[in-house]
Amino acid sequence: MSKIVSTILIAILGIIVGFLIYFFFPNNSVKIYFSNSLEDPEVLDCAQVYPVERKINEKSPYYALFELLQGPTEQEIEDGYFTNINPGVKIQDLVINNRICTVDLSEELIYQVGGSCLVSAIRAQIEKTLLDFNEIDEVIISVNGEVEEILQP
Repeated sequence: MSKIVSTILIAILGIIVGFLIYFFFPNNSVKIYFSNSLEDPEVLDCAQVYPVERKINEKSPYYALFELLQGPTEQEIEDGYFTNINPGVKIQDLVINNRICTVDLSEELIYQVGGSCLVSAIRAQIEKTLLDFNEIDEVIISVNGEVEEILQP
């Protein structure tokens, strides 16, 4: 087979694969939210967060939150994004019932967290990420099942 014919066949195969992916696999990108030191250098609004888009395996609130908890990528950090969420936070449970998302996180979330500004920023990151899903109208955050005192200013 000549080099030209094989090049054409490879190009056609690439086009076919591209169409198959486009038509049979949904867009699995989600928005997750971080603070940004370039957009808001003086932190005038602690609850102001900015979206970044991430490609994930399955477009769901669970995986979007999982990505949020991973923190910003190196490129996102260079672009001014940062997280207010402590490292090591794990999702213990996430349930959506009657458009209310109840998410239970591990205790690392509240380790040495104090002050209304930090609490507002953490809450905003989690809520905004989850509220981007059409099936969610409200977010309840708990740690080890405790809701009352969690992320209260």
